[in-house]
Amino acid sequence: MKLAAPTITMEINGQPQTVAVGCSVAAALAQAGFLATRRSSSGTPRAAFCGMGQCQECRVCIDGLPDRLACMTPVAEGMRVECQP
Repeated sequence: MKLAAPTITMEINGQPQTVAVGCSVAAALAQAGFLATRRSSSGTPRAAFCGMGQCQECRVCIDGLPDRLACMTPVAEGMRVECQP
């Protein structure tokens, strides 16, 4: 018998999302269908690339703090994530 993973509820761009405990914000964004987290200065969509915080392409606003790395941040109950324009 396979047990369901524990979940938390967080908010992405104003929409509630249920995600597995322990996953990264980048994984939660991908699961919710958000393929781009921000736009470059030229307007090109950007998203998580390296998955280890080096490229910094996955920057989002978390609980009002801008430029947080989604790939390096674990999800938390009630967390509010906004993709940056």
